[in-house]
Amino acid sequence: MEVLPHFSHVHPLVFNDGRSHESEEVYCCACGELVSGPRFSCVDCGFHLDKNCAEAPVEMNHPFHRKHNLKLMSSSPYVEGNPICGFCNNICEKFVYHCSCNLAFHIKCALLSYKILEKNFKELVHQDPLISSECHSQELKRVLCFACQKSLLGSDYISSDSEFYLHKKCFDLPLEISHLSHRYHSLFLQFNSDHLPCKICFETQHRGLVYCCSICKFVLHIECVSPPPIIEDPSTHDHPFTRCLRELSFNCDVCGTLGNYVSYNCSTCSLMVHKKCISLPRFIKSIWHEHPISHKYFAVDNECTTHDCPICHEEVNMACGSYNCCKCKFIIHVNCALEDARWYYKIESKDDFDKLLNAMLEVGTMNPSFSVRKMTKVGEKMINIEIEHFSHQHNLVLNDEVKERWYCDGCSQLILTSFYGCLECDFFLHKSCAELPKKKRMWSHFHQDPFVLTPNCIFTCSRCLELSSGFVYNCEVCEAPSCVRCVEIPFSLMIGGHKHLLLLYYKYLRQYCNACGGSTGDDLVSSPATTVYRCKACNFNVHGGCAYLLPQTTWHKSDKHCLILTYHEDNDYSQYHYCDICEKERKPDTWFYHCPICDNSAHLFCVYRNYPFLKRGIKIKESDHSHTLMFVEKVYDYPECYKCGHRCMDLALECLDVECKYIIHWKCSTTF
Repeated sequence: MEVLPHFSHVHPLVFNDGRSHESEEVYCCACGELVSGPRFSCVDCGFHLDKNCAEAPVEMNHPFHRKHNLKLMSSSPYVEGNPICGFCNNICEKFVYHCSCNLAFHIKCALLSYKILEKNFKELVHQDPLISSECHSQELKRVLCFACQKSLLGSDYISSDSEFYLHKKCFDLPLEISHLSHRYHSLFLQFNSDHLPCKICFETQHRGLVYCCSICKFVLHIECVSPPPIIEDPSTHDHPFTRCLRELSFNCDVCGTLGNYVSYNCSTCSLMVHKKCISLPRFIKSIWHEHPISHKYFAVDNECTTHDCPICHEEVNMACGSYNCCKCKFIIHVNCALEDARWYYKIESKDDFDKLLNAMLEVGTMNPSFSVRKMTKVGEKMINIEIEHFSHQHNLVLNDEVKERWYCDGCSQLILTSFYGCLECDFFLHKSCAELPKKKRMWSHFHQDPFVLTPNCIFTCSRCLELSSGFVYNCEVCEAPSCVRCVEIPFSLMIGGHKHLLLLYYKYLRQYCNACGGSTGDDLVSSPATTVYRCKACNFNVHGGCAYLLPQTTWHKSDKHCLILTYHEDNDYSQYHYCDICEKERKPDTWFYHCPICDNSAHLFCVYRNYPFLKRGIKIKESDHSHTLMFVEKVYDYPECYKCGHRCMDLALECLDVECKYIIHWKCSTTF
């Protein structure tokens, strides 16, 4: 009787040829598969290993990973979670071969590599366990070759019962080659464990196999070993590009980044480019700009207002390729514009580019939301003193004097400057809100239909996530309403709290917010969590919400005067750094609201009340009550909520019928 001690089990394992107990189903504890042949089993407990797994070496010199040996482990090497197999891309839940490079393989997948090396076609039979006959082409397009990571569709391939697929041409690849682009050492077929970019196409293939010189950190993709000598793509360039395999450093004329070794050259235009850059789209629509942008091989100073890329905030090399807007003098790095496929789409032709640009320019200029009824001349300028606005049934008259605490019916903010008001009812619009276009395109959305301005709405803005009332820019395609504050998020802005221009960083930085004092990774103002405005020179960082959502002047029930957003404390006495609303300490180096008349100061978020963009006084009809209700925020004599019984000290809906006495918290209402 053959007995085998095994590192994975405390008891010795006894050999079983598999011919007895044919009705008994046992599973291998190493690979998890049903054992149908010889196995080693424990007589004391239900532990079984099929013969191949039991005899697998404890340490393996893997042919596709020459840097380190792989060690066989009976469980996951990680404290949390299981590794992903480098062969089949499935989770390793049982025995694994593991390397400190974070490579891991199922035991059966690791043993399979030897069969590939030995060209053992008896073991690697042509099977399609995952590919159905009904949609063969679509399934093959989805399944990738393990070696080159390309689709199996249109090529001969082999597969095994381990859901492992390989092109026939990749199966026949030599394990060692010499190549003209690397004349010092041989290149070996192996895993790209260091995630190095290919020296031909400059793209990184994280899975599958590559030809690699580990000494020089030199990598070639399988399909790039024999790249095409000439590439023609009339949609991106008028002339063919010819390959040059000589070792040479150059700046790519398309993307502006450094290239080494292999270049493709256009002798007619004196261009040197990466292989991957030959087919970059000439025209695109990017989320980072409101107009379509086009590729240029170089740009001159008068074609852009700034040389800084709005994404990475590094200078764009004007002598090399970039994407530009012919109308706005906008410029962006090629690689930044194309970093994520979700950020842009390709425009096929110059005609399509011109049509889209003209359509966007027309939307911005030919859709006013009002018509002029009366005008007057002030100095050299004509002023609209009476208008008919689409959002209101009466004409609106221009006023420069604010006599009461009025709130705009467009943005729901306090009115402190010129406004249009109705002489017949309490309807007011900031002059800027009244002049908003009825249709507008937003630079972060791709669809062709513009956003339409809609009045008298209660909604949650898809950008700042604030509950708002008044005007909303609506889109029926993406169902992403935007408030008038967020419809144009600026790439740069000046604020009173800093002397330099602040630039938008779409990826948040874990930094201290100089406005509210929180981390820029926290969403303290319900602004988009990835939006940060930053001055890199001063390491000055502000949440997007702190930068453009906090009102400069507001009102709070704790003070009879308006409160002003203040950026710097005038005194150095710690006893003065307290909030007059919550009576807790304030940080002297963060922004606060201040009343200069009463000398009261308060935290931003003590003043920045709940639902700051929901206008009090709006009238609605609630399903639970028969009368018309109005939004209120009680300052005195807090009545009890009809539903929960607690006092209404926050936003509430109150019945306009004086005799009814009905009031309900906004959060208790079922209407919204």
